[in-house]
Amino acid sequence: MSVANAEDRELAYLVEVLFKAHPWHGISPGERAPQAVTSFIEIVPTDVVKYELDKGSGHLRIDRPQQYSSMCPTLYGFVPQTYCGDAAAKRCMERTGKTGIKGDGDPLDICVLSERPIVHGDLLLTAKPIGGLRMIDRDEADDKIVAVLENDLAYGGFEELSQCPPGLVERLEHYFLSYKQLPTEPKRKVEIAERYDRAEAQAVIEACMEDYRGSYGKPELRLPALRRLLTREG
Repeated sequence: MSVANAEDRELAYLVEVLFKAHPWHGISPGERAPQAVTSFIEIVPTDVVKYELDKGSGHLRIDRPQQYSSMCPTLYGFVPQTYCGDAAAKRCMERTGKTGIKGDGDPLDICVLSERPIVHGDLLLTAKPIGGLRMIDRDEADDKIVAVLENDLAYGGFEELSQCPPGLVERLEHYFLSYKQLPTEPKRKVEIAERYDRAEAQAVIEACMEDYRGSYGKPELRLPALRRLLTREG
């Protein structure tokens, strides 16, 4: 191991113990991604307020109270170091035949099934993708990966979306098609164009990881860059 690598490792340790990582930029999607992914959970099924990551600070903020009866039926959050950009939009257009689609500019959303109640968000877990919903919201690709909590007794053995109870998938679809719709507003242009399987979910994750690296750079180069800045002579 070279001296530079040793210094980078020491700096990585100091950053880890002294500072809380940004949930989107500072946490890896995991060494096994896209087969298993680290997920940051923003809301849980009992939340009557929709929390969302404040992208600048990395803290959760109140996006809005849930206006009506819609509540997310699963744990819901995003995969760190992903971004729905050009590659995600291209895959959406290739699969659906639609044109003029762009990425929604957010991290990739993930819904995680678990038998056990989890009472609050703002936490990390490891999830195994089994499929997804190809959601298009006002001509923006807004995929929802469906995953199971790793080692969950009831859902952990699922490998494909088709193994889920049909009513559970329908409930997810209903939530995402309706949770932003207010009775007093015109009907939103939102659709779920496709349900897809595990292989496609993994391909979507890879596309969003590619989009992230294209938009925010390679995460593995950040520590060396930080060290250069810290040791730069005045």
